[in-house]
Amino acid sequence: MNENKHLCQYCDPQKKDHGLDHNNITNLGSDSAALSCPNTANDSGYCYWHDKTINKSGSDVKTELEHYAQNGGFLHGVVLKRANLRDIDLVNHKKKVGYDFAYADFYHADLQGAHLFNINFNNASLMKTDMRNANLNCANLENTNLLGVKWTGCKFENIKIGSKVIQESEAKTSMKLGNEHVSRDYLEQAEEIYRDLRKHAEEEGIFILSGFFIHKELTMRRLQLPRYSIKRFLSKMVDIFCGYGEAPLRIIGLSILIILFCALLYSITGLNYQDTVYGINSQQSLSENFSIFLSSLYFSVVTFTTLGYGDFNPVGISRAIAAMEAFTGSFTIALFVVVFVKKMTR
Repeated sequence: MNENKHLCQYCDPQKKDHGLDHNNITNLGSDSAALSCPNTANDSGYCYWHDKTINKSGSDVKTELEHYAQNGGFLHGVVLKRANLRDIDLVNHKKKVGYDFAYADFYHADLQGAHLFNINFNNASLMKTDMRNANLNCANLENTNLLGVKWTGCKFENIKIGSKVIQESEAKTSMKLGNEHVSRDYLEQAEEIYRDLRKHAEEEGIFILSGFFIHKELTMRRLQLPRYSIKRFLSKMVDIFCGYGEAPLRIIGLSILIILFCALLYSITGLNYQDTVYGINSQQSLSENFSIFLSSLYFSVVTFTTLGYGDFNPVGISRAIAAMEAFTGSFTIALFVVVFVKKMTR
């Protein structure tokens, strides 16, 4: 018990939620103990690596951290604010799994040229870190604070970043609580992060990733607009139709839905074929009605694509439907060509 009193008070935030007692871990399972720092505490109650009051900007921190990591040191939640870690090697050469820096704080740290392959920065803070020319390939950046990171020359192929950055999650939480001002601030931060990531992904030639980031960037910009404004509505429509130019398959799916819907309307309102109006009605057999629907589907396709062979002619309200479909079809086809060419030429 006396030894436990001198252990570092740091505990993984996930365990704090379950009421973990930092001063009594002797009877806990190995999983719980693994998420508590086993190092001896100093006067602050924390070890050297978890003590926020210790200045770690000295030149010796880089070598000390390398040795600490290589010797199996507890890396969760380490505080390395403004640390000079230029060219540090934090690649776990002995194992396939990288070093685990979950919940660590690297605020304003210098990580230029650092070797960080396969590292885990889950829930860590990399705010305003200098990542220029660093190797972040295969790193885990899920729920990581990436605001203000300098990315120039950084390699980050196959990174795991999740479906959203932490600021986007916080913005949605604040919005649910009615804190619109706080939510807007988080949305602005998220937009900045996605913009920086998108620019760097384009510079590195990782166009699939840059497409994901530009979609998220424009989504964050849309959410900052007044909820019932025309600009926000139009932006949402563009997102639905083509994912801000990053989802050509959405255009194909939308086109199919429009063609099928208009075909159904034509089969109900009727089409003229050789001076006879054909339409679905309850007095006809199922096979006859199905044949009429197929003819209406054919007419819908040639109308949507603006081919217009002239064998079928709309009558009555079908004319208005055909006019709307022809206009929508010409616009949608043009949109698909633009989006497809954009995707293929990057």
